[in-house]
Amino acid sequence: MKTDAGVHGHHISQQFNQELEEIKSSMLEMGGLVEHQLGDALSALISADSDLGTTVRAKDDAVNDMEINIDEACNRILARRQPAASDLRLVLAIIKATNDLERIGDEAAKIARLAIELADQGDSSKGYVEIRHIGERVRHMVNMALDAFARYDAEAALAVAREDVSVDLEYGTAMREMITYMIEDPRSITRVLNVIWALRSLERVGDHAKNIAEHVVYMVMGTDVRHAGLSGMEEQVKAELK
Repeated sequence: MKTDAGVHGHHISQQFNQELEEIKSSMLEMGGLVEHQLGDALSALISADSDLGTTVRAKDDAVNDMEINIDEACNRILARRQPAASDLRLVLAIIKATNDLERIGDEAAKIARLAIELADQGDSSKGYVEIRHIGERVRHMVNMALDAFARYDAEAALAVAREDVSVDLEYGTAMREMITYMIEDPRSITRVLNVIWALRSLERVGDHAKNIAEHVVYMVMGTDVRHAGLSGMEEQVKAELK
């Protein structure tokens, strides 16, 4: 595990230190909002609560605004401070993580829209067990990724990447089950398709959480592991921890 001092230095300019901490705090605050948005979207879907789904969709603008504000703050630091080494990696990682958080917010808004449509289509439990289970796992992944970022913890980031592999396997199983439902009962096709889109959004949330974990590894170690695969990421992190 890394500490703040181990990733970006403390500068003579206290103002620079403050600027770096502020953009990091803003990104983590955005992450908390997105986590909450995702949780509400899942609740709306499982409980067929169209009002909650509408509320989640309305909050998407706030997430978008936060992304813009954080990007602007990062660009100001890049232009005025011209950071190097670990400071530059921190700023770039925040920019990339913020983009992934915005995408998670988009997926939450999609799930909320599907919740409204499914509520209008009537009650059915098909697919909800899968949604609940995968939903809980990807929410935990987002939380783990943000915690790893907050603590500059490459080992914790690696755990997120490992979890994504398991989520992908579970997603594949759930998709096969949904197709079986549609074959057995063609009348359920429209409804089950909406469940499939919700599951697809959750799988994408997991991918974005994994991306954030990869940004943590880059920030801490200076190594780009985006195309290394899980085994390559494990090798890099283990080598750093020796």
